[in-house]
Amino acid sequence: MLFSPETKALDIIPVGRIAVDFNPTDMNRPLSQSENFNKYVGGSPANIAVGMARLGRRVGFLARVSDDALGTFVTDYFIREGIDTSHVRRCVNGEKIGLTFTEILSPTQSSILMYREGAADLSLSPEDVDEGYVASSRSLLISGTSLSASPSREAALKAISYAKKNGVTVIFDADYRPYTWKSADEISVYTSLAAEKSDIVLGSREEFDLMERLAGLDGSDEASAEYWLSRSPRLIVIKHGKKGSNAWTASEKWRVNPFPVAALKGFGGGDGYASAFLHSLMAGKSLPEALERGSASAAMLVASHACSRDMPTEEALEKFIREEKAQYGEMVFPL
Repeated sequence: MLFSPETKALDIIPVGRIAVDFNPTDMNRPLSQSENFNKYVGGSPANIAVGMARLGRRVGFLARVSDDALGTFVTDYFIREGIDTSHVRRCVNGEKIGLTFTEILSPTQSSILMYREGAADLSLSPEDVDEGYVASSRSLLISGTSLSASPSREAALKAISYAKKNGVTVIFDADYRPYTWKSADEISVYTSLAAEKSDIVLGSREEFDLMERLAGLDGSDEASAEYWLSRSPRLIVIKHGKKGSNAWTASEKWRVNPFPVAALKGFGGGDGYASAFLHSLMAGKSLPEALERGSASAAMLVASHACSRDMPTEEALEKFIREEKAQYGEMVFPL
């Protein structure tokens, strides 16, 4: 079993980045020409938290947020979504929540401008990590960004240690962003360290290449799967964007295609994928079913304006899959 039975207080505790996204409403133009924006809760682990809460999961969070109006904005949003904020603490040294301004040039061209100097989430410290809280959850999700700087790096590694000690499933979402990291070697050292201690590893082909930089692999999915499954991970998912994704366990290997949609933006899909995929596994779905639901949620997210706000409910997800499969057929195939 990938997850312990549903007897614990929480299903998942993500660790790390809670941010604020500003997505333009006057789209299909450069960011320099955009004048109007909608404000949303953002950050990959925060989006995953909202996505899983929407699907009925019991969600906590370990993070630091700014001690100002934007910190209140994100914590109030979490509370409305039913996410436990008892371990989302305010910063005390003036750190500010990360801001993300997105550029939507076209459905296939998007970019992100981030303000991350003195980011609140990277001030999460080992002292903020409580063993009892980690042990109260079926799983812990570590975002790669949380490993990019101290003291957040040490806090994330401490949380992993408590999870391993208490039989909590560890999920590593590579979530590579170039900011804060100092070198390719640093990225490889810390992301591979987290992956080696995890039960489930999710990432793009680029992210796996960064993790494996010092391992001397050939850059193929097959080599990656063999390498990681010979260590602690029991499930590996490698995403290829518009080409779909591949998943391996010791006994199964599957490919899932993207659901065809009219895309609005090129970001957010990975967080939708992770939330629906992990929820489905926790609900006892088979690996092919979980992959199908993850791919469906990803498609719904790239076709919408927001990320956290537009995470689907169970009913919306099932309806989307039913209608898409009636038109396009099956999406999941054995490798």
